[in-house]
Amino acid sequence: MRIRMLLIVVGVLMLAWGCSRETVSSDKEATEQEIAKMEEHLAEMKKKLAEEKAAAEEAAKQAPEAEQQVAHAKRTAKKTPPAPVVKKVTLEAGTPITVRTTSTISTKAASTGEHFTASLEEPLMAGMKMIAPKGARVDGVVVESDKGGRVKGKAVLAVTLASLTTGSGKRVEIATNTIGNQAKSAKKKDAMKVGIGAAVGTVIGAIAGGGKGAAIGAGVGAGAGGAGVLLTRGNAAEIPSETVLHFELAGPVTVTVK
Repeated sequence: MRIRMLLIVVGVLMLAWGCSRETVSSDKEATEQEIAKMEEHLAEMKKKLAEEKAAAEEAAKQAPEAEQQVAHAKRTAKKTPPAPVVKKVTLEAGTPITVRTTSTISTKAASTGEHFTASLEEPLMAGMKMIAPKGARVDGVVVESDKGGRVKGKAVLAVTLASLTTGSGKRVEIATNTIGNQAKSAKKKDAMKVGIGAAVGTVIGAIAGGGKGAAIGAGVGAGAGGAGVLLTRGNAAEIPSETVLHFELAGPVTVTVK
């Protein structure tokens, strides 16, 4: 009976020991799993910290460049003036344009279609807005340059304006009225030439044969003098340098100004 009880006790102890061993083994596995999870989590945190550190270092490197760019932008903004306000202004037909010639324009040298230059004698205004200052360049065209016929014909010169340069340096095409000039009569000069020719002819005739020769010589001399006039044109028509000319716009002109 005692042996049987002893065997029962031994069996209970062995069963308890086996259960305890299984429990310990199970707890050990659970612990190892928890440790593995914590290590994995720790590795992820280390990786994240490394990435954040790298990003911070890169930002620190780029910070001076960004500051330099900001400083440069501020300096540029201070130096760059604001964009000018541009608007269009219309000069109406009849607007006066007074110019001063910079060289002599003459039928002796100028041909029809030839260009000449002048300068504004007075500022060109559109209300209170100045389009071109005094002295601005103006370009003109010789629309007629007729040297005139011989004896009776008179030389004729006519000019007009074709463009002007605004205060901003822009060239603007314009159309104006025409100003003409006619040469002075050369009749007195021609009569003098004929008289001189007659006198010379009289002297030649007297030398050749007395009174009758003188009369003949005078006729010949007058004829020679007349031939000289036929071969000579009259005075040239010209507009001297530094001449002030008053033009008017033939039509409206739109100008872009700042």
